[in-house]
Amino acid sequence: MVSAHKKAALQLRMQKLGILDEDLVERFIRGSGHGGQKINKTSSCVYLRHGPTKIEIKCQEHRSRSMNRFLARRELCDQAEEIQLGEKSERRQRIEKIRRQKRRRSRRQRQRDVGLKRQHGQKKTLRRRPGADD
Repeated sequence: MVSAHKKAALQLRMQKLGILDEDLVERFIRGSGHGGQKINKTSSCVYLRHGPTKIEIKCQEHRSRSMNRFLARRELCDQAEEIQLGEKSERRQRIEKIRRQKRRRSRRQRQRDVGLKRQHGQKKTLRRRPGADD
């Protein structure tokens, strides 16, 4: 399921972050939740624990064990990167951007936005041809 190119890129990323395969404790456990018989019979859920950083990951997004192993390692890299880089990490910046977008605007900001909309509307009404009433 996972291409060789993606696996190689993940290995390189793990090396850059100093995550060695010897430091990982990997277990396969039975999944839980929806899925019926298949999920109850197979051990496709991946549990990863990185010794030096004490990061624990549990991944059960797909039915495939190999895909879950890949995703668990990628999540481990994301979390390790966030710890190392702090505010500079890509993930943290993405979260901050979404938080800023969802934040309520101040009264002054809303008034300015309404004023700009009004100016834009007036500009458009001035562009109309004379006699073209809607």
